[in-house]
Amino acid sequence: MAVKENRVEPPVTRERHRRLDSFWTAVALAAGVLTIVLAVDQVRVLFGQQWLGGIILMTNHYLYAVLALLLPLTFIFFPATKNASADKVPLYDIVLCAATFGVCLFFFLNSTNIVDQGWEFVAPPHAIYMSYLLWALVLEAVRRAGGFAIFIIVAVISTYPLFADAMPGPISGLASSPGETASYHAMSIESILGIPMRAFAELVIGFLIFGVALQHTGGGKFFLNLAFALLGSVRGGAAKVAIFSSGLMGSMSGSVITNVLTTGVMTIPAMKRTGFAPHYAGGVEACASTGGVLMPPVMGATAFIMATIIEVPYAEIAIAAVIPSALYYFGLFMQIDAYAARKELKGLPRTELPKLGTTIREGWYFVFVFVMLIFMLIYLRREALAPFYATAMLLVLNQVFPHNRWNWQHLKSFVLGVAMLLTELTAVLAAVGLIVGALSMTGMAGTLVNDLVFLAGGSTLILLLMGAITSFIMGIGMTVTAAYIFLAIVLAPALIQGGLSPMAVHLFILYWGMVSYITPPVALGAYAAAALAQATPMRTGLEAMRLGSIIYFIPFFFVLNPALILQGSGVDILVATGSAFLGVALVAGALQGYLVGLGNMRHTTLPMYAVRSLLVLAGMSLATPGGGLLPWTNLQGTIASVVLFAAAVALFHASRRAFSTDVAR
Repeated sequence: MAVKENRVEPPVTRERHRRLDSFWTAVALAAGVLTIVLAVDQVRVLFGQQWLGGIILMTNHYLYAVLALLLPLTFIFFPATKNASADKVPLYDIVLCAATFGVCLFFFLNSTNIVDQGWEFVAPPHAIYMSYLLWALVLEAVRRAGGFAIFIIVAVISTYPLFADAMPGPISGLASSPGETASYHAMSIESILGIPMRAFAELVIGFLIFGVALQHTGGGKFFLNLAFALLGSVRGGAAKVAIFSSGLMGSMSGSVITNVLTTGVMTIPAMKRTGFAPHYAGGVEACASTGGVLMPPVMGATAFIMATIIEVPYAEIAIAAVIPSALYYFGLFMQIDAYAARKELKGLPRTELPKLGTTIREGWYFVFVFVMLIFMLIYLRREALAPFYATAMLLVLNQVFPHNRWNWQHLKSFVLGVAMLLTELTAVLAAVGLIVGALSMTGMAGTLVNDLVFLAGGSTLILLLMGAITSFIMGIGMTVTAAYIFLAIVLAPALIQGGLSPMAVHLFILYWGMVSYITPPVALGAYAAAALAQATPMRTGLEAMRLGSIIYFIPFFFVLNPALILQGSGVDILVATGSAFLGVALVAGALQGYLVGLGNMRHTTLPMYAVRSLLVLAGMSLATPGGGLLPWTNLQGTIASVVLFAAAVALFHASRRAFSTDVAR
């Protein structure tokens, strides 16, 4: 099998990226190296050991330097249109690249004046003109890197201060002139240089570098081989491998699509070969890759921005996400196991699987680096330092052992991969900053909270439902990070005002923003997996929606009972967790038509549909926390679950006896 090969190349560059010639490759490499140096230097500031202390004097110096290095590359990496040349950088893109570098350099050189003389409010004419230019360039950059939907959203909301006073009551705000708006966007610490960019530049860059290093050193292949060695031969093993490997790699990469394309090329063919239908195999991979972004210890860029917004150490978010992510993967695992049992699907032959001992011997240092990263994050609480130490350790060990040792070409590929990923996120986060800046400038960030509470009639439960729908819709048009930041500013305060846990509210928004990756008609993760599985995209999306159905309920579970995010007494946490896992097991078995202890429930008879419906209700009654916003207690929910389960079992046996009698006749 392909999993036995030693060298694993990095994921294939997506077609929307331009193929660069030697000159532009050198430019991108230089920008990538300088960005890494800047990011490491910024971490060294914590210990008073800054290398660039004479150049980088203030935070906005650093942020403008990051923008100057990365934002211009957007016009080099991303063609203006789908029909534009993918091999040659046209003159207009060279001009845009140079203009972006020039305008960012202008603000970098004037960083001290911006702060000392308050240019964000009263700027000289030439600074206002440069602000207009930066605003326009950021919009064009996000159109290329993030897509047309997010471009429209950002373009409309960023210009909102120009006509805020003319809007109807609930969405009216303080109006500003075009010059004032442009200056605020370009030079304040609330817009382009706001929370999204600050979190990205001061914390996220290190983890993104680590994720790219893990992929380029063969970490993906190691986790895939380890999963095949442990689970490949069991019932439905190939699909369970997808859960294990995609969960781990998704946690590192932070990207659903990248994860599907990286691990899916191995897991999907293996699933199809062992009897899984193509659309089912694609759905499994899409769900496994989506869940990876929600799984500690590294949950992608969004979790670090969350830590910045709610002002808690990242380790607290990672710990809070442990049980919800475990519930999600447990539900997915149980569905796959039920499907494999019902279809009598075997695992792969042991002779074709990598040996566990060999796999660990060749890649043990990936586990060591992983453990060191978790130790520094959770125990030492060194979020900024941890990924750089982990990356350095990984690269050193990679060169010590021969299995995936780099040459100069691999090093160039790594730096180019870093530059490409950081460029894309810079364009998106700078644009999202424009949204935050517009809301801040008009005063809408505060008034929207009361308006939302009023629309919900004062009901926190209705506000939660509104939040789920809004998060899903925003997740369609934006990246998860962009959607989360917008809703964290607008929606989260209203939910928190209703008495809910801030941590639970922000995780709720994150989870519902991820739902669009497996929910038709968008389902980008499912459609990417469908292409690998050679299956119908819509059918794959519907299968992913069913397999990942527990993700629609988990956010309500933990926002209604914070014990599921480890807030509360030990007894409360144990009871809530145990109930949730048992409930999810019942729901998973009902959805797939097979439950351990009962057997196959897929007979197409009305009583069997009733049995499965009763089991879903029993599982939901057990898993959904009572009290608080809901009109029943945990005890009442448990009693209802027992009654429903007993009715389902009785009906199942009665139906099976009737079915057997009919067959005998």
